[in-house]
Amino acid sequence: MGDGEQGGEGREVREVRGWLRSIEVFAGPLPGFATERAPEDPVRLFLSWLSDAVADGLRDPHAMTLSTVDEAGDPDARILILKGVSASGWQFAGHGFSPKGRQLAVHPRAALTFYWPEHGRQVRLRGHVTPGTARENAEDFLARSATARAEALLARQSQYLVDTAERDQALEKALATLGREPSLVDSAWTLYTLSPGEVEFWQASATRVHTRLRYERSRNGWDRFLLWS
Repeated sequence: MGDGEQGGEGREVREVRGWLRSIEVFAGPLPGFATERAPEDPVRLFLSWLSDAVADGLRDPHAMTLSTVDEAGDPDARILILKGVSASGWQFAGHGFSPKGRQLAVHPRAALTFYWPEHGRQVRLRGHVTPGTARENAEDFLARSATARAEALLARQSQYLVDTAERDQALEKALATLGREPSLVDSAWTLYTLSPGEVEFWQASATRVHTRLRYERSRNGWDRFLLWS
């Protein structure tokens, strides 16, 4: 590669870097975070922040990033929808034969990340993941739309798709099966619960002096710590 080509590539990299730096972040008014008034339980604070996001009309406020590791220890991540929150943990669902299902079967630990950009808020959790009971899994499966249940019955998530017509025919066949058997449940469908050992709440500031509060599980409940931003 000649010097001209290298110089052109370097200039493009600098231009992209400059463009990225020019994108404004945390521009609008952001809520405050009085950590001294934070509840003792992270579930209460999480639900409060989620309620704020819903009340302000933020799009898909219950969407989250699930991070896992595969059999080789390589990280993997995808966006899912939160299914429930309680003292037991944060819930999400997926097919046991999917990549995340296989990964969790080998390494039953994961991380969840929520981000509400309009509020400059982020919540991060890490902990152990346990599958639901057969009843819990079935209830979650049957609560899904017919198309979502039919797609799950195919058990082909993340496999190579060569022909979309084949997919459409398989989906139509699965929908017909559900029409005949509306209570049919895929036994591999799983409702997972992540029980966090730590939950971190991050509130952005336009000054870049962000506020971070971490809850760490202890023998007596939860301990709270402020973190450097």
